[in-house]
Amino acid sequence: MDHLVPPGAREEYVDVGVGRLRVLRAGGARPGPAPLVLLHGSGPDGAAVSWYRLLEPLSADRRVWALDLPGWGGSLEAGPVGGPRELAAVVDEAMGALGVERAVVAGVSMGGDIALNLALEHPERVAGLVLVAPAGLVPRLRDRFTQAGAWAAVHTPDPLVLPVLRAVDRYFPEMSVRAVVRNPSAIPAPVVEEFTRLIRRPGSQLGHLGYNRATVGRRGMLNDLSGRVHRIGVPALFFHGEDDPLVDPRGSRRAARLMPQARLVTVPDCGHWAQVECHDRFLAEVRAFLGAEDL
Repeated sequence: MDHLVPPGAREEYVDVGVGRLRVLRAGGARPGPAPLVLLHGSGPDGAAVSWYRLLEPLSADRRVWALDLPGWGGSLEAGPVGGPRELAAVVDEAMGALGVERAVVAGVSMGGDIALNLALEHPERVAGLVLVAPAGLVPRLRDRFTQAGAWAAVHTPDPLVLPVLRAVDRYFPEMSVRAVVRNPSAIPAPVVEEFTRLIRRPGSQLGHLGYNRATVGRRGMLNDLSGRVHRIGVPALFFHGEDDPLVDPRGSRRAARLMPQARLVTVPDCGHWAQVECHDRFLAEVRAFLGAEDL
């Protein structure tokens, strides 16, 4: 399967312990400001989907790498490996293999959860954080009934749940798009096309299921970092759509108050995929953040 390569990027691969990962690289070879490492979200996502319009402008003055995590995108054969701590270990290994000693790490949703774990478990790798609607910051979903229902859904045996997911993904891909954005017309056509290709690819649900099974408990979230984020002292920018239907913005608000160098930007009339849906605002905020923090 040929994968989308965003403007200004080139495709390469890096070998890590779990297998071969696809990487999108942008920017020159010369050292400059702190490089950027970009981490996509869960579901039918990938580096080219989450970061399609951002690789080229963000690489104007620095090197940028966007990873397809094991079990997603062009790294489907490498995974899945489990939850955010395991995925953070893979990112740490991949950065080493790519020669990226320390970087500003940006993550959306699951990628934000992984970035936070990387900052806690491998702090030497992280110069700063950009967190878009990050998961991993709430003790429980909306209420105990929602939590219990989510736990039951993600722990349904594969032979029962996978055919249902495949059917929904195959015949109703627009439902998946509408689940992550408030304004679907804001999503570039190549992103929608790649998103649709990915959700129809056999095995594309396994990474998503593995992450959910590692994080969704019967009575609460197993990946809740809200009691630990105060230990993260690097500069951090939270960017969250106020109308996010998937990740509660209250988690970002609370974490931004607890982290000593964090700033929160919330965007009205914007859903979960805030970096795609509100591209111009996101790019402006990231550039201002990197400049202000001298990253």
